Amino acid sequence: MAGALAGRRIVVPETRELDLFVRMLEGQGATTVRCPLVSIHDVTDAAPVNDWLRRFVASPPDDLIVMTGEGLGRLVGFAARAGIEQEFVAALSRVRKITRGPKPVRRLRMLGLASDVAAQTPTTAGVIAALAVESLAGRRVAVQLYPGSTHRELIDFLEKAGATADPVLCYVYGSQSEDAAVLETIDAMAAGRIDLIAFTSSPQVRRLVDVAKSHDREPELREALSRITIAAVGPVVAQAIEAAGGKVSIAPADSFHLKPMVAAIVAALA
Repeated sequence: MAGALAGRRIVVPETRELDLFVRMLEGQGATTVRCPLVSIHDVTDAAPVNDWLRRFVASPPDDLIVMTGEGLGRLVGFAARAGIEQEFVAALSRVRKITRGPKPVRRLRMLGLASDVAAQTPTTAGVIAALAVESLAGRRVAVQLYPGSTHRELIDFLEKAGATADPVLCYVYGSQSEDAAVLETIDAMAAGRIDLIAFTSSPQVRRLVDVAKSHDREPELREALSRITIAAVGPVVAQAIEAAGGKVSIAPADSFHLKPMVAAIVAALA
């Protein structure tokens, strides 16, 4: 399959695994165009996170809902800086772990742990569906949140089911690049100089839309999205793309991470 993407120009928005993704695509012969759209940072105020961690260690909850691998990794980082990493991981091993998708599962595996309940679809609705079949009355449920959502639907579900929710948000998104670089990418897509853009998170899509709006370049973005082939790593990202006016042509069938995504791109474009 070497060189299967030779001659193809693919926009790769920033991702936590950007270098790996680029190597995988370039290993197939593609020319990648990096477009840094979103960076990730710890929350500025560590106190609420540290308080949550100390509650978790002192009196472990019955369940922990892990929404993102990034969030779990950053919680471990906060625990390490607070000097309670071993205690946190030990407590984590004793609670039931509910995961939203493959990345939380992989992050747990890095800690020597496993998911106890995995959502069938990597969405908030998928988590709710996985828990709706059992009684949660009286259970204490810790919830690792991610930025960009209030998670009201999930918290309301837990509370109506009789559980006590204890949410924590440990990271935020921030702009990584000058708007000019994003606008240049939009223009290149609109002009037909790019074959494909591969989105791996919904904040990437939102950032693209926000930059176009703030610079009165929405017509160019609409033209870009109508002309270019779009790949999405999973259904949540696909929903964000469709909301922005794009149409997803390439996506992994049932395993929502990079390797299946690259395989789907190769199959579609080779």
